[in-house]
Amino acid sequence: MAQLRVNAARIARTIEELGAFGLNAADGLDRTTFTPAELAARDWLKANLREELHLDVRVDEAANIWARRDGKNDKLPVIAFGSHIDTVPNGGKYDGALGVILAMEVMAVLEENGILTRHPLELVSFSAEEPNPFGLSTFGSRTVAGKLRRSDLQGVANDQGELLTNALAAAGGDPARYEQARRRPEELAAFLEVHIEQGKRLLERDIPVGVVTAITGIYREEVTVLGVANHAGTTLMHDRCDALMAASEIMLAFEAVCREHPAPETVGTVGKIANYPNAANIIPGKVQFHLEIRGKTRAEIQEALEEWERRTAAVCIQRGVRVERKLLLDQHPVSMDTLMQDICAQQAELLGYPHFSLGSMAGHDAAHMAALTRSCMLFVPSLDGKSHCPEEESRTHDIEKVANVLLHAILALDEELK
Repeated sequence: MAQLRVNAARIARTIEELGAFGLNAADGLDRTTFTPAELAARDWLKANLREELHLDVRVDEAANIWARRDGKNDKLPVIAFGSHIDTVPNGGKYDGALGVILAMEVMAVLEENGILTRHPLELVSFSAEEPNPFGLSTFGSRTVAGKLRRSDLQGVANDQGELLTNALAAAGGDPARYEQARRRPEELAAFLEVHIEQGKRLLERDIPVGVVTAITGIYREEVTVLGVANHAGTTLMHDRCDALMAASEIMLAFEAVCREHPAPETVGTVGKIANYPNAANIIPGKVQFHLEIRGKTRAEIQEALEEWERRTAAVCIQRGVRVERKLLLDQHPVSMDTLMQDICAQQAELLGYPHFSLGSMAGHDAAHMAALTRSCMLFVPSLDGKSHCPEEESRTHDIEKVANVLLHAILALDEELK
């Protein structure tokens, strides 16, 4: 099996095929969770898995897509690998999708060469990994890990009023039996995910293979600033409780806290804002925004959060506004499995590829799968470090190398794991 290699031309074609779903006029992808474009991409994926790869395909209650290839001993737990195919608005064709495409390629190579592994193998495409209009990112993997319950779905809707339960059912999920999508630890031997780096560390070192050591913690909440709506012309400046001006100060305070933090990996973003009533002649009475902090340790995230809370309290007193907060996500930093890291690094060396160990500053499904089974990630370099944009791209020769590492790492895991 030492000479076994992936088909780079086929990978490139598959990237383009999947990249046609949701393509917009700006050459970006609008394939957000449970939209018509994403549902069409799901149909394409399922058809390919069944008809081209001859895999046993099922859609679980959370609308995750699983494709199974039996092993010599189907009593052994599953080695799973994959990622997701949903995108951010106006996103690129590599983020998430590349992990699913390379999982497809591994299955194709094994089938073409008549290789039967000891363990059963399962490709997975998780639902709703990206932040989405329903406010539940890493939805599919959190469900599989037992971190989301049926009660978490009740009443959740997007900005158009579409209920998550209805969208889930349209994608092939089952809201009534939702919690049955959870997998048991004894069902899984390992999970391995390939993803683009979404940064410049590999590119700047000219190293094609990244072996991920840990995944960043992510804290996200919805902040509501409540002031008093009033006439924009007749209310004197000293009588105003302007929610938008207060929110602006609170957001700038948050940026300052993150910039001043001694750990450079502690970063923060305000990425979604709504102003009410959003009229030119009315002082805003309410502003809502999503705030997010990422960091390599729980302590560093908490330090930044506490300092922002202190500065926010001062703004509220000064401007006479009130703040309400709703937790959306509190994902702790997660270490990757050391045995899997060693196997991935060893396979890269055997293949003659330089590799580099690094932490992930983005969240991924592997962080939740690590609660169930030993988990690890491989990174592909990102050109200019760009992601979540139409310019997102990775070089074919880098993709080919990481795909070969994935293939041989899975075969090595199949032999190594008892």
